[in-house]
Amino acid sequence: MNAYTNQYQQQQYQQNLINTATPEQILLMLYDGAIRFTRQAMMAAENGNQVQKLERISKALAIIVEFSNTLDHEIGGQIAADLDGLYQFMIRELNAARKDDTGEKLKTVEGLLVGLRETWGQAVTINREQQGAVDTVLKREQSDQPDRAYVPLHAAG
Repeated sequence: MNAYTNQYQQQQYQQNLINTATPEQILLMLYDGAIRFTRQAMMAAENGNQVQKLERISKALAIIVEFSNTLDHEIGGQIAADLDGLYQFMIRELNAARKDDTGEKLKTVEGLLVGLRETWGQAVTINREQQGAVDTVLKREQSDQPDRAYVPLHAAG
């Protein structure tokens, strides 16, 4: 197979993952992407590749901006406000990291992203476990109840 075929197959695989993923899985994938791009920017900076550093910072920025733009402040209340503040801080740090040669701003953002990713991962796991428990109780209750939709004709009169 040539490189174009491999690239096409990889894109199809990734598209399939996205099409079949739950919103929670997509959120975690986006965090993984932002972390990966931030780490790649750090590596590029260490290697003196300014162009690649700036490209990766831009990709991480795009994800974080999307996180901020999709917050629902009506439903999320104070948590959404706190997350927005954190996202805005990361956006400022990434913008400053474009000119920062120490890598400290990238490390700060990476640490925040890793922490948030772990927290969301735990929340998804807890939610899944709780939903599984609710589903089990509902199934048990449904199996204990007779089917009320079926009433024999001779019993109706």
